Amino acid sequence: MPIALTNATFISRDGASMRTGTIVVREDPAGDLEFVDRAPKGAKVIDCAGRIVTPAFAIAHHHIYSALARGMPAPPIAPKNFVEILELIWWRLDKALDLDMVRACAHAVAIDALKSGVSVIIDHHASPNAAQGSLHTIAGALDEVGVGHLLCYELSDRDGESSRDAGLQETDNYLTNHQGLVGLHASFTVSDSLLKSAIDLAHTHDTGLHIHVAEDQADQDHCLENYDCRVIERLRAAGALESSKTILAHCIHLDNNEREIIAGSSAWLSQQSESNQNNAVGALDARAFPDKVMIGTDGMHSDALGAARTAYMMAQREEGGMSPQEAHNRLRSVHRYLKTNQFAGASDNDLVVLNYNPPTPITTDNWPAHMMYGLSRAHVESVIARGKLVLDHGRCALVDEDKLLAGCQREAMRLWEKL
Repeated sequence: MPIALTNATFISRDGASMRTGTIVVREDPAGDLEFVDRAPKGAKVIDCAGRIVTPAFAIAHHHIYSALARGMPAPPIAPKNFVEILELIWWRLDKALDLDMVRACAHAVAIDALKSGVSVIIDHHASPNAAQGSLHTIAGALDEVGVGHLLCYELSDRDGESSRDAGLQETDNYLTNHQGLVGLHASFTVSDSLLKSAIDLAHTHDTGLHIHVAEDQADQDHCLENYDCRVIERLRAAGALESSKTILAHCIHLDNNEREIIAGSSAWLSQQSESNQNNAVGALDARAFPDKVMIGTDGMHSDALGAARTAYMMAQREEGGMSPQEAHNRLRSVHRYLKTNQFAGASDNDLVVLNYNPPTPITTDNWPAHMMYGLSRAHVESVIARGKLVLDHGRCALVDEDKLLAGCQREAMRLWEKL
């Protein structure tokens, strides 16, 4: 059944055009939208008078596996640096996950994403003791709620050969029948042999890598000590930067040569300003490659618009300033990435309906400023994904969200008991 959005004020993804009328969207993974004179017979009609309709948002780097961490028990001792944060918090948590917990994480994130106007998530998953079937479990849960996805499993040598091989097998199995990426943790937990295996696997499945890069200085120190080069130099030498499907997450502790290498490569970046501040690791300086940067959340939440606002505010200090238009472009870059690489998720029939009635006019010139200074997830009313209504006036339309969230709480308690 087509959906007709009547009296809709539509603003295009690039913000360059604005039009009011009736929009028809049809359920089709590669569908578009159409302006018509009147709603077609049999269409589901949604009155959007006083609303803004615009393409839905997407997240370029998430950690769905961390969704049950909110409020969890404190680690046995307080971490003193970034590596200890990983060892004492996140690596303890990921090893405690089983597939029921992984499914609950995906349900929780999908619900939160839709309520934030997000219809597509690029995720970076880890569950070393429940690797087999983990990506399939996440995909199934996201599909159930109505959220698109581009997934990968975080390959690493940190938990030994058996864990590494299980991750490689899950990646290979998943990519045989799904779009996705080949995930790597970070240079300091990835041997040369694993890096080569990951690149070979990406070539086999015609895809790219998704790896954390220089999130903390420790990543660079390890690379210099063990490989006599810096992280980006190591990745370039291995051939890891050649695919336009590759995503480099964080990229904070780079020197100018590394920035030039990235600027001249095919790889894209994801920025996670809130997580970087939470972990006190620094901030991205993207002036050498502004058109390559996408917005991620790093598992902090599922609100791409909020993450973009934080990046915009931080850029005033860290990048010598950024205009609202530039911030808007960075928020929307993930769709350029998806479309450039022919991944599903950049369809025109992914839309968000915003109940946003500001005291000042909206124009194509000032729409980016409204997004940075006015809009928030509180204005998200409905979401259409691939032409299907998945959030209807603040409630999930395909699932019983209260039932799913009750299940998430039960799985959270099981996880916390293990911790």
